[in-house]
Amino acid sequence: MAKEKVNFFDLVPVISEHITTEKEGGLSGIAFPRFRSKFMQKYFVPKNKSAIIRIRLDEHGTAVWDLIDGKRTVTEITELLAEHFNHEENYEYRILTFLVQLLKQGFIVTK
Repeated sequence: MAKEKVNFFDLVPVISEHITTEKEGGLSGIAFPRFRSKFMQKYFVPKNKSAIIRIRLDEHGTAVWDLIDGKRTVTEITELLAEHFNHEENYEYRILTFLVQLLKQGFIVTK
């Protein structure tokens, strides 16, 4: 049985359930637990470290992240960001690369 090829641009990204979005100064941040298990959080988080990891996104990352709503396809997100990226050459590739990285890190899932 042949596997059907999926076009990444047709997928709908969704923020993973363990991820929280934080806003600061107009930019978005991603926050998530260092460990998902309460046991691991209690016994494996170093004493001087937070149980939550925070990643601050830059202007472009924030623009992409803010459009991930579980309804828009990658194509729709890319089209909405054309003006933000000033239609620069290969901006679609930058957005796609960022989304693939988010997917690999488990920050988003697709449906």
